[in-house]
Amino acid sequence: MRTDTLIVGGGLCGLALADALEAKGQDYLLVEARSRFGGRILSEYHKGAGFDLGPAWFWPGQPLMANLVQRLGLKQFDQYADGILSFEDERGQVQRGRGFSSMQGSWRVQGGLGTLSDGLARHLPSGRTRLNTAVEGLRQIPHGVSVRLSSGDTVQANQVVLALPPRISAGIEFDPPLPPGALAALHAVPTWMAGQAKAVAVYSTAFWREEGLSGDAMSRFGPMVEIHDASPSTDGLFALFGFIGVLPQARRDEQVLRQQVLAQLVRLFGAQAAEPEALFIKDWACDPFTAVMADQAPVMAHPQYGMPRGLENLWDGRVILAGTEVATEFGGYLEGALEAAELALGKLSE
Repeated sequence: MRTDTLIVGGGLCGLALADALEAKGQDYLLVEARSRFGGRILSEYHKGAGFDLGPAWFWPGQPLMANLVQRLGLKQFDQYADGILSFEDERGQVQRGRGFSSMQGSWRVQGGLGTLSDGLARHLPSGRTRLNTAVEGLRQIPHGVSVRLSSGDTVQANQVVLALPPRISAGIEFDPPLPPGALAALHAVPTWMAGQAKAVAVYSTAFWREEGLSGDAMSRFGPMVEIHDASPSTDGLFALFGFIGVLPQARRDEQVLRQQVLAQLVRLFGAQAAEPEALFIKDWACDPFTAVMADQAPVMAHPQYGMPRGLENLWDGRVILAGTEVATEFGGYLEGALEAAELALGKLSE
């Protein structure tokens, strides 16, 4: 099989790039190792409502996201932030009214961000996409790249876009091998969100709001270190979500972790928190299509992302890195994934 452009990775960046090539009437193939599109965007559903287990927000000043939400006919709404905040100290003692709502002013998407990736995927013809298809190897050939797929098929492409975290790209076999400096540069880029785990508890009532609480909480006791209201914009269901701060090695027993999460929600918000209608947990550090072993080390601050030196012109421009980690302005954000797609599109046009 031949194609002009092979896009590896069906997250937001890969989907946006495929959408742009489709609009231009250009030849491409998008392959995704997972059984679904979206990458680190993951919405779980309960009674028709979507709850985000990956990224949940975008912000004013991020025009690519705002334009895409509008173009797909989706609706954005403000993160709920009214009410008193809670704080849990090192002994698990709860205090009220300490701090401020850190996510006030953030925007969410009605139905969950999965509606964003699903909307883009629906615009792509089925013959242009493949799920459950990982790339195992890239071989440089005259005037292009030969790509070995996990299905056993081989695709010849003029150019290949790796819309993946750089550390995941480093796991692909390159023939000839990448220079040691380039391979080291791929390994050195922290994968945004890869070491995180997230829990979402879904309820039929917003009992915390009835008590004058915003749903925001910070904790030094855990297992969640930061909690917010994750309720849908429509009536009927409500939710709390938290970022789990326990190191990946200490959260491998999901049953124990679920018990700890519920116990913490009870401490912070009362006995009604003990029995959610649904409790979703996603540990990204255990996701082989997102994280490698190096990602289990905690990232203490937002990394300085952008295209690493030595990776700008791989195989004379036949291999192009994309994904939010190489975005120059909004690396690590959804906006960065769209920014990286635009940068890759420009390089394909050169």
